[in-house]
Amino acid sequence: MKPLVRWLPAAAASLLVGQVWGQAQPGSLPTRIETDQARVVLATEQPHRRGAMHEHANNRVQIYLNDGVTTLTRPDGKVDRVEYKAGDVRWSPAGGQHISENITDHPVRIVEIDLKNKPQARKTSDLDPLKLDPKHYKLEFENDQVRVLRVRFGPNEKGVLHEHTMNHVVVYLNDQRKGKAGEFRLDPPETHTEENPLDHAVERIAIDIK
Repeated sequence: MKPLVRWLPAAAASLLVGQVWGQAQPGSLPTRIETDQARVVLATEQPHRRGAMHEHANNRVQIYLNDGVTTLTRPDGKVDRVEYKAGDVRWSPAGGQHISENITDHPVRIVEIDLKNKPQARKTSDLDPLKLDPKHYKLEFENDQVRVLRVRFGPNEKGVLHEHTMNHVVVYLNDQRKGKAGEFRLDPPETHTEENPLDHAVERIAIDIK
């Protein structure tokens, strides 16, 4: 078992229920997050390697980091084909036994957010980023467990003051100031502004956990 990593400031950590495990080196982002609300991991599907028959106990959010095609073979032999592009986000409901296989000729990386939370009533904010800054924040989908936003800033663009009222997972889709493509972090509720100081566009996915 990897040692516990205290990677959040004490004030912020007190808002997060659970623990964050595993870092590649001091100062890097975690390689696995485990809290009472969710488990976040980076999974790599090797090409043409069939897994065992299994099912998932919890609903999941999946963020694909590569283009690819995966087949899901059901116990009755029915085969579902899932095609995706790098940066796609997919809702994957619990249940449904299957064997998965990446049928492309290259590995596919997927950030998987396994949801353990029971939704609670959340306050709305007048500083909601979707309302105040629709140029940079777009809604991917929302249900009773999560709200998923796509965040994109052009070169040297700055956003407006806004508020996150929930714990939220941030997944980087390309290299940027606070993380590299495929890395992720967990942030507490906060009010802040965001800025892209780089000379190229940056994109990430933010998953509000209700």
